[in-house]
Amino acid sequence: MRCQATLTLSAILIVLVITWGLFFNDVLTEPRRVLELINRNQIKTAMPPPRPKCSLSRVCPADHFAFHLMSGAANIVGPKICFNGENIMSHVLNNVGHGMNIVLVNGETGVIEKCGFLNMLGGNPEEILSYLKGITPGTIVLVASFNDVTTKMTDDMREIFVGLGSTLIKSLKHRDSWVFAGLANTQLWKEPVRSLFEEKAVNDENVNLYEGWPHVVEVGGCLPRTQTDENKL
Repeated sequence: MRCQATLTLSAILIVLVITWGLFFNDVLTEPRRVLELINRNQIKTAMPPPRPKCSLSRVCPADHFAFHLMSGAANIVGPKICFNGENIMSHVLNNVGHGMNIVLVNGETGVIEKCGFLNMLGGNPEEILSYLKGITPGTIVLVASFNDVTTKMTDDMREIFVGLGSTLIKSLKHRDSWVFAGLANTQLWKEPVRSLFEEKAVNDENVNLYEGWPHVVEVGGCLPRTQTDENKL
């Protein structure tokens, strides 16, 4: 009987020790879990959600670039070109000019390669055409008009913009307001990719907002990053 009682008492003690050990372990580990959850939540709340760039209403996908274009107002206030959250050209920056304000961007990396304005009022048409012909495949082309872009415009220039995806360039006339975002075709594409980002306002004295000039036009959105690998197309 004593042996059985001893065994029974030992079993009870073992169960109590195991139970106490499990309870004590939970007491130690539970605060750790709580602290981990708190730290995780703090990290999440400490990181603010991404904000739209270039005054867009939504955040662009990771493989896209945000942009916003605004034409000039008459011959007084210059245009504005924003790309990927940075104002590249504007009246405030004092780097715009009468004619065609243009920004060329590497479509794969998003690096600004060139920016400036082509003098479409008194510039050399051959030099302007040479500049446009020098746009390399895969380049994102952002354009905003100021005053007028057609005085020195030739059919060859218009055809280049058709190749960049413009559908309005052939109907563009004297002092029309115009903004355009297109892409120079890569060698993998045989046909121009028609741009979804293009607007114009016709110079019409019956509806012009300014005396002799139409209202400002603007366009913005998300441009896909250029894919150079054929397998990614």
